[in-house]
Amino acid sequence: MIAGASLRDFRGYRDARVALGNRLTVISGPNGAGKTNLLEALYFGCTGHSCRTSNERELLRFGAHTARVEVDVEAEDGPHVLSVGFEPGTPKRMKVDGASVERLLDVPGRPLVSVFLPDRLELIKGAPALRRAHLDQFVAALWPARAATRRAYSQALAQRNALLGRIRGGRGTRTALAPWDAQLAHHGVLLMADRVRAVDAVAKLFQRLAGELGLDGEPTLAYRPRSRASTAAELAAELAERAESDLERGFTGHGPHRDDLATLREGRDLRAFGSQGQQRLALLALLLAEREALAQVREAPPVMLLDDVMSELDDQRRRALVELLRRGPGQAILTTTDLAHVPGAMDVEVVRLAVSAGRVLSASAVAA
Repeated sequence: MIAGASLRDFRGYRDARVALGNRLTVISGPNGAGKTNLLEALYFGCTGHSCRTSNERELLRFGAHTARVEVDVEAEDGPHVLSVGFEPGTPKRMKVDGASVERLLDVPGRPLVSVFLPDRLELIKGAPALRRAHLDQFVAALWPARAATRRAYSQALAQRNALLGRIRGGRGTRTALAPWDAQLAHHGVLLMADRVRAVDAVAKLFQRLAGELGLDGEPTLAYRPRSRASTAAELAAELAERAESDLERGFTGHGPHRDDLATLREGRDLRAFGSQGQQRLALLALLLAEREALAQVREAPPVMLLDDVMSELDDQRRRALVELLRRGPGQAILTTTDLAHVPGAMDVEVVRLAVSAGRVLSASAVAA
């Protein structure tokens, strides 16, 4: 759980401190007030990365030279302080309780963070690569040791692709592909098995939660592997059969790196046949399902950060979402331009923060 955070020269915040509730926190303010920036700072402080941009120079307040975020965490083994300092041109300074670390993602007890941003609808309607990456991140969150399988597969794929390039250039022979086919197939079958297990862990939860959010028409979640292989030998044989076309293209066109994750309604892919409202509900259901699945196997469920989630939901679905956030496991922090858009926002157990022009104006917090 994130108990609070301090920001210095982060985006529009010169110096700010916030205390968060242990269940639901609502951040309100007009457009441009800094609500999304505050969520981004929480993510940055927990992961060492931005959830909005790959150009981290954008994180600096205008005119500042360094930015710093410090997050107070309540974990199973007690309180901890995570901090990230950023100065362009130098490595980020990440610390846990004052001790330097190379990666916050590897720190035991670090809160997992799940993010809903309006542009994350691309996870539903965008390219398959986005869904593969998300699925692999979920696998790593469920079973941290399994993250090594995805890395090993990526390394073997890069080596096979490099070899294809050399063969095309006359600096190798097709017989040299066989060892890399075997290596790629070994890691590929394990990767597919991990993905199947991960989708199985959330499929029923997704269906239930999507229904509770008002997505009718039998919503389902489906893993769509490119390969039908069930063993490494079978996958290696598939790769060998496609060697000629791979040589023509210059890269490996078959394998788990071409898989997809589909969200369906009445058997039709929401990517192509869903409205934006249906896609939004599917994304929320997926994130909520992952939170419940992770709560069953990890010490703490992910902290949910939800930006502008209410703006395109009707009142019934707003109520359903707030009910799921409040009764579900873990902590949720959401932003809104109007407290009236968040049913129950004025309840005594809900923490409310108001922000304006990069300043935290007020807070009300009575924890249940």
